[in-house]
Amino acid sequence: MDIVVETKLKKQDAMIIVHIEPQSSTQRDFHERMYLYFSLLYNKYRKPIVPIAVYTYEENREQREFNMTFPFHHVLTFNFLTVHLRKKNWREYIKSNNPVAAALLSKMGYSESERIQVKKEFLRMLAKMELDPARQRLIYGFFERYLHLDDREEEELMEEIKKMDDAEKIWELPISYEEKGRKEKAESIAKKMLKEGLSVDLISRTTGLEPGEIKRMDD
Repeated sequence: MDIVVETKLKKQDAMIIVHIEPQSSTQRDFHERMYLYFSLLYNKYRKPIVPIAVYTYEENREQREFNMTFPFHHVLTFNFLTVHLRKKNWREYIKSNNPVAAALLSKMGYSESERIQVKKEFLRMLAKMELDPARQRLIYGFFERYLHLDDREEEELMEEIKKMDDAEKIWELPISYEEKGRKEKAESIAKKMLKEGLSVDLISRTTGLEPGEIKRMDD
């Protein structure tokens, strides 16, 4: 099982177990697997369980229940909640202060023409949350895995960020472009930031380049 949490429902004292199962591809027997997980959890804890399947694949197919029935008798119907990310409008979540919502923007429903806008809003969300660097890198890494802009799109994104009121906070995010593992990319971005008159210290923190390297670019 991927995620199992014991928690409380609002305004109730009873403890419940929440089981969340992310699913990245369609599987014919997935509904049966959800029932097996439910059975194992209930057998061990004997507490109310809320089962949730989070679908991250492109197909529209969703499974919500598992049935066991015979011509002479219906044994059971097991229902579980579902969240199909591709059916979610990413714009509905950009006001959220939830790191998980920010990361999952990359798997929600958006068009090709909205890719740059999605990443810009993701960076804005990340800057506002003021998470520690380790969590920022984790969330950024997840987002980049599923929504990776090409060089042209990245350049357009840079231009969009410059126009933002909170651009300074985004530049200061310690995720930087070292995550891409390409020094050439970092150097290109550093040169653009120098042209904008940003400080060597800020550029260093943003790109991961040494201050001396950045100063030589400005010579």
